[in-house]
Order: sequence, then structure tokens, then C-alpha cells
Amino acid sequence: MKGSKKKEQVQLLQGAKTPIMVHIKRYWKLYAFLIIPVVYYILFKYLPMAGNIIAFRKYRAGSNIFGDEWSGLKYFRQFMRDNTFWNAFRNTLTINFTYLLFRFPMTIIFALLLNEVKNVHWKKFVQTVSYLPHFISVVIVCGMVKELLSVNGPINGLIKSLGHEAIPFIQLPEWFLTIFVTSGIWQALGWGTILYLAAMSGINVELYDAAKVDGANRFRQVWHVTIPGILPTITTIMILDIGSIMGSGGVFEKIMMLYNPMTYETADVISTYVYRMGVGSGNYSYATAVGLFEGVIGLILVTSANIISRKLTKQSLW
Repeated sequence: MKGSKKKEQVQLLQGAKTPIMVHIKRYWKLYAFLIIPVVYYILFKYLPMAGNIIAFRKYRAGSNIFGDEWSGLKYFRQFMRDNTFWNAFRNTLTINFTYLLFRFPMTIIFALLLNEVKNVHWKKFVQTVSYLPHFISVVIVCGMVKELLSVNGPINGLIKSLGHEAIPFIQLPEWFLTIFVTSGIWQALGWGTILYLAAMSGINVELYDAAKVDGANRFRQVWHVTIPGILPTITTIMILDIGSIMGSGGVFEKIMMLYNPMTYETADVISTYVYRMGVGSGNYSYATAVGLFEGVIGLILVTSANIISRKLTKQSLW
């Protein structure tokens, strides 16, 4: 019995050579925590992927869930010729890329500034205030934005007090991008610093001491110690963010509550376009084809970002 237990311990110490079943048997309690997320992803992420088949088959509501007849690439050719789709495609890239371009560096800068705050109470206060917007429902955020920017709202009140005419921000397509990006940064800035601050806490303090001995000021310490120390975290988040440029995570709900037919020109994105074509118009096969195209582009983006990151920074997700 003792020999068997000793053999198992030796196997565990061998790392990669350890049989997977022995490892699972040894740490079954930890593996048990994976059951719920694995079941969730299987039921709600992987099984629904079978429905993508209707992008190639004609689907009629109330009939076979996998479509009635084969249509091939008909729906792909259809949306490729649709100018409304290409407008939504362009808006998707513009909105998400602009949001990423501003939010990504601002989050890193804010995390670096927070890390330099030495007063613990003040630091906790700033963190709490900056984290709170993340926990506000997107419905409430959109309601706040509409109230602030309405013709009779406080911002237009200030504009009118300066002798200018009120601006109908929500109805003007040229203002949508600014409204979306600004409110998005307010929501995500504080919450986005958590991973960076966690990575900074793991940097060896002796590196800062060595930098001080070499005469480095605070800026040099941040540039030569802090930033290289969190570079793997920056790389990982950047790859995931680039991969989600075509995605709808958090964007769909917010745009649905902020846009209107007057701002479709600059506010309509692929996810809202799919919603209107599928749920709104009942063209489920067409909407599925557009959604599948969006997913393929997202896969290409995240793979390309991973390859480029691996070549330039030697850091990557896989």
C-alpha cells in the first residue's frame, strides 16, 4: 500500500509524464469545479453552433430546425451585394477599433498611475470610484447618456447659456461615435486596470531597488521595470481585444439602446444588422450567414494578432 502511494507521488513529481487519470484522481476536487463551466460552454456555446448549417440551407419558421432545402452560398452572395451590410461592416470596424485605440492605452496609463499612489486610503477611494461604473447596468448607462444629451438636458442647457443653439446629439449620426467611445471609456477604465495592477504586484521589488541604485527616477523605473513586468498581460489582453473587434460583446446591447433610424448611417453594426434581419424580418438563414461571416473574420483577426505578437514580443496565447 505504501509502495503504491509512493509510486503515485513519484508520478506526480514527474510533471508532464504524469498520467492524466492519476492527476485527476489526485486532484478530483479541483477538477470538479470545472464541471459547471464545461457544461455551460457545451450547452450554450458549442451545441448551438450546429445551427450554423442554416446559413447554407433555406429555413422556414416552424419547420425543420436545420432547414428544408440546400441553398449553398446563396445567402453569402446576397449579403455581399447588400450595401447596407457593408455599411454595417465598416461601422463595426470603425466603432470597435476607435474604442480600442482610446481605451487600451488609457487603461494601462491609469493602472500605472494608480500603482504610483502611495497613500493607501486615497488609492482605495480612487479604485472604488473608478470601478463603480462597471457595475451599473448598461440600460441605466444608456438612460443617463440620453438624459444628459437630450435637447433639454444639462449639457444643452450649458450650451444655450453660452449663447448657442441646442444640439440634438442623439439624433445626429456624426455624434454617435464620440458618445459611444466616451461613455464606454467611463464604464471600462477602472475595471480594466484590475489585471494590470495584479500583474504589477507580482513584480520583484528588488528590481526597483536595483534601478534606484543605478540612478533611475520614477519614470525610468516604470519604463524599464514596470512595463516589461506586465508585458505578458498587456499582450494577452491586446490579442483578446483585437479578436473581439468584430464581436458584439457588450457593444450590441449598448448600440441597440442608443441608436435610432436617424443614426443608422454611423451606428448600425453587424450584430444589430443581424438582429434586424433575423428577429426583425424573419430572414434567419440570411442573418446566420452574416453572423458566420462575422465569426470567421474574428477568428482571422485573433489568429493574426497572436502570430504578430509572437514574432514581435515573443509573447502569445498559443
